Amino acid sequence: MPFAMDKKSWIGDYDYRALCTPMLPWQNKERKLQFFPRDAEMAILPAALMGLQHAFAMVGGLITPPYVVMKFSVGFMDTDIQQYAIAAALIVSGICTIINCLQIPIPLGPKKFYLGTGCLSVIGTSFTMLPIFESAIAQMKADGTDAYDAYGKMLGTVMLCSFLEIFLSFVPPDKLRKMFPPIVSGVTVMLIGVSLTGTGMKYWGGGAVCAEMAWKGHSQVAGLVGFPRDDPAKVDPIPGPMCTAGEVVLGYGSPELIGLGFSVLIMLVLVECFGSPFMKNCNVVIALLFGYFVAGVSQYCVDVDDGNGGTKEQCLDYVTDAKIKSAEGITFLWVETFDVGFYGPAVFPLLIAFIVTTVETIGDIGATYDASHLSRDGDDYTNSIQGGLLADGVFSFFSAICTSMPNTTFSQNNGVITLTKCAARRAGVACGIWLVFMGILSKIAGIITSIPDCVLGGMTIFLFCNVFVSGIKVVASANLQSRRNVFILAVSMGVGIGVAMMPHVFNDMRASPYSANFWPCASCSDGEKAVRNGILIFLSTPYCIGTVLALLLNGILPSDPVIEGLEAVEPTKEPKAMEA
Repeated sequence: MPFAMDKKSWIGDYDYRALCTPMLPWQNKERKLQFFPRDAEMAILPAALMGLQHAFAMVGGLITPPYVVMKFSVGFMDTDIQQYAIAAALIVSGICTIINCLQIPIPLGPKKFYLGTGCLSVIGTSFTMLPIFESAIAQMKADGTDAYDAYGKMLGTVMLCSFLEIFLSFVPPDKLRKMFPPIVSGVTVMLIGVSLTGTGMKYWGGGAVCAEMAWKGHSQVAGLVGFPRDDPAKVDPIPGPMCTAGEVVLGYGSPELIGLGFSVLIMLVLVECFGSPFMKNCNVVIALLFGYFVAGVSQYCVDVDDGNGGTKEQCLDYVTDAKIKSAEGITFLWVETFDVGFYGPAVFPLLIAFIVTTVETIGDIGATYDASHLSRDGDDYTNSIQGGLLADGVFSFFSAICTSMPNTTFSQNNGVITLTKCAARRAGVACGIWLVFMGILSKIAGIITSIPDCVLGGMTIFLFCNVFVSGIKVVASANLQSRRNVFILAVSMGVGIGVAMMPHVFNDMRASPYSANFWPCASCSDGEKAVRNGILIFLSTPYCIGTVLALLLNGILPSDPVIEGLEAVEPTKEPKAMEA
């Protein structure tokens, strides 16, 4: 019977009930799920469902970096560019995920190399690059560079720096792991999470711009805020400390905005308690849509003058459909373009970032093999590491050509494999197809850009802190009884977290270029400013300075002495937590 007419080829014999039946917190009944190995020939429907779960699991994290950069660094009022950035990220990630799962052999001389991991390993926009893009674009804007040109310069710089990871892909994985042990790579991942979580809190309170401008609403500076054209001594009120959500304008941290963001966290907890395996894999999307729904049905009502000496109630919407209506029906890559350039001060921080993504990718692929019940011994695993690292570098170059931010392997999808027991590459290919489909339908980007920043913040605070938790898992694999490792952890994390909490200890304050007390440079030459900007971007990016400190200390500190004559003591066992 032809494939298109074969019911088993389309639907298969998968237990859909087990996938979609809700869980209960007190439920102890065993639930069985069918396991699909890497090369399983899945039917179309289960492959599409599994792929959709992977797409939903990664879409929240995938769209956040480009949306944040475009909205808060490039075009705050340019809805079209924000929607395009989201669509481009989805399309590029989908294409790269398909290639990564299929794995393409590359014959080079006597040895065969690969592009892609050849397992269910998905590709998405890298969080690692987000702080560098924000800092570098801010520096260029302070120098008078147009924000769109600044973004183009970052794309060109990424193209150049991506060759570092391409080079590292040909270094044996065991040597890379020796260069970047868990105590180093864990510090890096944790500091990425720390810096991003602070950014997520800005969104939750109403938005990054109004968060940074909240000081203008302080009573001690109220008399200083005004238009400089009227009084040169005045501080420009634009941008101001008020946050916008649809038609509503409120101060940063208003309870209404905090409440909307909190609705996302509430739904995350409910899904974790009661959700089916399918819902748990899609928890971020479900929670974000719930917060969007709450914001959509809520209104902010105030009493206003009715013009007759009385008052009337006026209700404003937190969500409007203007951005959805303005979005095109379909879109694709290169609908928006940028003049590719080069920004020297961002080179060193970006090289550090590509080293970081190299270390992360090795760990992610290892976790994918474990979740997929594949052996780490043999050429298969080595080829996946080599192909995955080469894919990261090539895909970052490709994404820059496609006007999108750099890509890397996503780790959170390993949880989807564990929960669904599906490690088949067909599900990964289906995930890529879903992502491309979502990107082409630009109305989806229109919906995302109409979500209030406070609701987005409720989601990103969870996503960003998940990065930090991933770093804890990596560090936990190191020997934390070692004085040497604890010292490395304390110094590198101390400086990194300190920079995350007080970024202006090295860097300039917003709208006050070259005035940082650490290195004032208002009258410097252009060359001195370029050197200074590169160093300060490095010093003010938590994971850059923390990673270098961890690498340096790991290289110079002596090993711990061996203690003789001390009997081993069994660790006290903690009582087990109640399991659902």
